[in-house]
Amino acid sequence: MIDTFTFKEDIKKGNLKSCYIFYGTDEKIIEECINSIVDKVIEHNFLELNCEKFDGSSLESFDRVINACQTLPFMSEKRVVIVYRASFINDNSKDKSKLSGEKQFKNICSYLKQIPKHCILIMYDVFKSKRDKPGRKIYNIDKNACVVNVGKLKGRQFENRVQELFNEKKKNIRKFELRIFCSIMEDIDFGTVKNEVEKLCCYTYGRDITKDDIRKLFMKVDDDDIFDLVNSIANKKVKQALNVLDELLYKGVKISYILAMVERQFDMLLRIKIELELKKDKKSIMKTLKIRSDYAYSIMVSQSKKFTLKQLRRALDLCLNVEQRIKSLSVDEKTEMELLIINTTAA
Repeated sequence: MIDTFTFKEDIKKGNLKSCYIFYGTDEKIIEECINSIVDKVIEHNFLELNCEKFDGSSLESFDRVINACQTLPFMSEKRVVIVYRASFINDNSKDKSKLSGEKQFKNICSYLKQIPKHCILIMYDVFKSKRDKPGRKIYNIDKNACVVNVGKLKGRQFENRVQELFNEKKKNIRKFELRIFCSIMEDIDFGTVKNEVEKLCCYTYGRDITKDDIRKLFMKVDDDDIFDLVNSIANKKVKQALNVLDELLYKGVKISYILAMVERQFDMLLRIKIELELKKDKKSIMKTLKIRSDYAYSIMVSQSKKFTLKQLRRALDLCLNVEQRIKSLSVDEKTEMELLIINTTAA
């Protein structure tokens, strides 16, 4: 049993198996994995002749799949047979098809040992929730096929894949805006993410994507909420800062979004602090940091004066550390954010 990263590395190297079993909650990512196999072995012009699909939910006999596998490819070295939504391979499924029985399952496993060299058989099952686990059947199939656990993309992998979607649309998005967008989309299935990328690209046609665009389309939080949170930290009011955090979470704002915005705010305060210490004038600072209004400038200057340069740098380091922990470890995100507030308040 392998994960999607190992699977993709194998495909890049041309290390193909005769049978693949995919399982996971996100059907769109599973379909992308399958397409990578098909694109690798079948020329587009001969796709319809060399790729056959079956609906696993309505399949009454596996003989049809076997016959498709035995058929020789046309003008190609390989033929691909796909059985989608093959819930009969999962013994935790409520599927009541004729292929769910023990005898039928043994026959399927037996055939997996005999798949002809000219064919790649692919089957997949879509789990209902992330709490679902592969059952005995899938573990048995793993002896004769390459079983791929298709987990949801997270952290850097998710950001890189979403960046690819924007690249495909030939749409520029800066790193910060990408992080904000991904923080909102991280728990959504990838098919919906693709639709939201399309929506954002259409909304910003002819110009670059901004944080405000993302906020207007997908969020109900504004800069004042983040200012209140950072201001409470600056004034050493831990309880007040934690209350603001709770309010943001109650509104449905994700921890990763809050963290990104707080990190950005500390970064802006550090840059303003440095500019002020260099004796730069207001007009110059506003132009350099792209601050749009006198009001916003006065607010941030006032806030920056409540921190030393050392405190702001430490606050940024703490933000980056929390971001790394959330992306790479199984930690309680709310607890990590609360600790960040306590630590930055004590800075």
